[in-house]
Amino acid sequence: MAADQNLLGVPPSLSAKVVGSFAYLTVRDRLPTILTKVIDTIHRNKNKFFEEYGEEGIQAEKQTISLLSKMRNELQTDKPVLALTDCLQDTESWNQYLQRHQIEGDEESVSWFKSPWLYVECYMYRRIQEALWLNPPISDYDVFNEGKTQSFFESQQAVMALCTYLEGVKKNMEEISKNQLFEQFNKLLQVSLWGNKCDLSISAGQDNSQKTSPIDSLDSLQPLILVDDSNMVWSTLTSMQRPGQPEKITAGRVDIVLDNAGFELVTDLILADFLVSSGLVREVHFHGKSFPWFVSDVTAHDFQWTIRQTMAANHRWMSKSGVQWQMYVKEGVWSYHDHPFWTLPHEFCDMATDAPDLYATLKAADLVLFKGDLNYRKLTGDRDWDHTVSFDTALRGFGPAPLCSLRTLKANVQVGLQPGQGEKLTSQNPDWMTSGKYAVIQFGSPKDQI
Repeated sequence: MAADQNLLGVPPSLSAKVVGSFAYLTVRDRLPTILTKVIDTIHRNKNKFFEEYGEEGIQAEKQTISLLSKMRNELQTDKPVLALTDCLQDTESWNQYLQRHQIEGDEESVSWFKSPWLYVECYMYRRIQEALWLNPPISDYDVFNEGKTQSFFESQQAVMALCTYLEGVKKNMEEISKNQLFEQFNKLLQVSLWGNKCDLSISAGQDNSQKTSPIDSLDSLQPLILVDDSNMVWSTLTSMQRPGQPEKITAGRVDIVLDNAGFELVTDLILADFLVSSGLVREVHFHGKSFPWFVSDVTAHDFQWTIRQTMAANHRWMSKSGVQWQMYVKEGVWSYHDHPFWTLPHEFCDMATDAPDLYATLKAADLVLFKGDLNYRKLTGDRDWDHTVSFDTALRGFGPAPLCSLRTLKANVQVGLQPGQGEKLTSQNPDWMTSGKYAVIQFGSPKDQI
């Protein structure tokens, strides 16, 4: 497979093999830090496990920590990647993926520092899940829950400001022109974009909450959007004309592939509320992870918990928003979905083959928004692309529907830039691809749907 890719002009995967690269520093420093925090979290909660499960809970805590400590040692000493031993729904897919890499190279070369960075980073989170799963009764414990909860509560002021802003927009919805509607859409799309800065995996679990209203910062952040295809996103939304509904601008479906819980999820819900209440779309499907992933990624529990907390807030417009969101869920206007493919290491160009059911689901959408860095890495294969390669080229045939990546840059892959733009950024700000300071609203449209 690797040899074929080079023949086709597809660049190699980013990897910790390159000493000093961002991938190398992540595998060497950030991943062990995250693992140490996970071990610490489990240890700190041993009394809780004892209260709930007695001696069995303490045993499970010790054995889980033992497995995680062993993995941390394997990582730090660049040992070969091991097959999974649990019997979950995705175990076979993971082990087949490992076998495929072993056939391409040799068994020894599939190690923490020599394998593709995207693969080993995903693998670490899957091994955390394995360590818990093998040790009931704490199998369902979310080791990242504390950080996600904290991020939500520490962003309360910003959430209140956003809910208040949305309420004002909705009040005037009847009177606003199409141009004004586009202006509001643009603002809330950018709020959702910059919400992606609140990523706990990039800060290795450090506080990364939002303290002020992002609406106030949008003008100053505008120059930091390196690619802004929001006009194309708007065109896609407004061209979803449905026969027999001349009064509505449209009545299509938007899917949002979520990234982080906490403040970012609220910005996604605010955007989704605007899309529905403005009549731009008929329904929104949210896609999250089936188990805790990349420190702060959204699970079904996080999604439901966030809506409940918003409803329960001691703030008029925040609680009103929460009640509205719950109603959308109850009526099926909003729905949450997860799928094992989102927590596999596969590039999205493999989805049509490896998860045809998910591909068909996305194909039914009129527009798919992919939030965040990990989704961008999977869209582009996390490869060493030249910055001027087009986004459509880097997607390598992936295109179930028109799609848009909303991402603040926190990994060293970025395509679709103008000639010289990457070089200029490098000279001004050498860590522009990894600092989270810059962002893209990048649109891709399938030339011919698979």
